[in-house]
Amino acid sequence: MTSTNKPLDILYRDEWLVAVDKPAGHLVHPADEPKDGDLVTMKILRDQIGQRVYNIHRLDRPTTGVLLFGIDRNAARALHRALERHEVAKTYLAICEGLAAADPWECYEPIQKEDHQPQRDAHTSFRRLAISQIPHIAGTETSNLSLIEARPHTGRYHQIRRHLLHHKLPIVGDFRYAGIERSHQLGERLGTGSRMLLQSKSLSFTHPVTGKSTYISAPPDPFFVQLFAQAMDYE
Repeated sequence: MTSTNKPLDILYRDEWLVAVDKPAGHLVHPADEPKDGDLVTMKILRDQIGQRVYNIHRLDRPTTGVLLFGIDRNAARALHRALERHEVAKTYLAICEGLAAADPWECYEPIQKEDHQPQRDAHTSFRRLAISQIPHIAGTETSNLSLIEARPHTGRYHQIRRHLLHHKLPIVGDFRYAGIERSHQLGERLGTGSRMLLQSKSLSFTHPVTGKSTYISAPPDPFFVQLFAQAMDYE
């Protein structure tokens, strides 16, 4: 995976909030144990716009797409509380190995972050947008890719990734849950390298200051277009 400390694509900005298209491989905020070469979206954005920014939510390091920060501390707190009350609608796109069900489905599988921690309720809505064939890979029983829309209603640890795995639909390039060997095989065969094909596509919420309905969407991810060109204008 290659990422450089280049300017971020700003998707939305006003005097209270700013949203960017987070690249794959970027951390949202500094790690507990920082490493040389870490690319931190919060720091890059702060330097880019010349203002302090406040974290509102997070995306996993390999996930791309809409990432929202506060420029105003109070606005950030208000939106963080709205997220906790499930008042922010989030939409993701994922490309998975396997044939997803044709009809929309719900997953309520509880999620446990660590072995010693309790199971927590989790809920994600899924629907299949498109399917395609992939070249044969030795040792696999499937030759399908599914483009899936995911709408998480809770915000548990790796929720979308784990819920899709529960339905035997591992995300392409998800080295943690899909397996290292299979991820390398698919990445080489599809030309996606080490990318995990999960994108935060959109956020929809009531603006904490203006009260207006606000919708922020990321542009099509090039790998999604490469694999599902005709389905990427579904919105």
